[in-house]
Amino acid sequence: MERTAIEIQDLSAAYQGKTVLKTINLTIKSQKITGIIGPNGAGKSTFMKALLELIPASTGKITFSGQPVKSVRKKIAYVEQRSELDLSFPIDVLGVVLLGTYPSLRIGRQELKKVGMEDYAKRQISELSGGQLQRVFIARALAQGAEWIFLDEPFVGIDALSERKIFDILQELKNSGKTILIVHHDLHKVEEYFDEVVLLNKQLIASGPVQEVFTSKNLQLAYGEIIGHLVKGGEKK
Repeated sequence: MERTAIEIQDLSAAYQGKTVLKTINLTIKSQKITGIIGPNGAGKSTFMKALLELIPASTGKITFSGQPVKSVRKKIAYVEQRSELDLSFPIDVLGVVLLGTYPSLRIGRQELKKVGMEDYAKRQISELSGGQLQRVFIARALAQGAEWIFLDEPFVGIDALSERKIFDILQELKNSGKTILIVHHDLHKVEEYFDEVVLLNKQLIASGPVQEVFTSKNLQLAYGEIIGHLVKGGEKK
């Protein structure tokens, strides 16, 4: 087992008595960017939240480097979907980043500089674009010193230039030893963005390296329709 791997055993989750995820077993490798993909309603966000024990009605065993979530929570950064954030909260950009430094109180300006947002330190978060806001939350993860970074749909509602900047930052984080999980819906970018993929539709369809998982056969199993043309190079196994 890799030192910082996430081990998932018999994970199931339910909302209001209805099963959303059923008996998922897999290993998420360390120091990779792993995409969590699947059709609408597949349970992608639920899967991410269940890994972090944010879903009350979930069962199974999840370990980070062999330890339970509660033992490593300070080393995990989680950025939920932007639609779920309260952007009216009266806090500026630097304040958001400094939230990630408690209790160490590290200075957050250097993290803002790394993501190109140092000039926005005193800007209210409600004034930021979608891409700028995502970079601020990545800066908070940096200030936190997180080893595992969870992002739920970070590219939704942002322009192509911001998406590229964020992706470049995530690549740098991976290269520095971080493990990154991303809930993602745009299948056109899967082969470009991810090292590994978890393909879901309420249960695990496949997981592993992109070239092994992102195939016409697996996509049809997950989406129930012919979308094999999205796989580069035409039809694959």
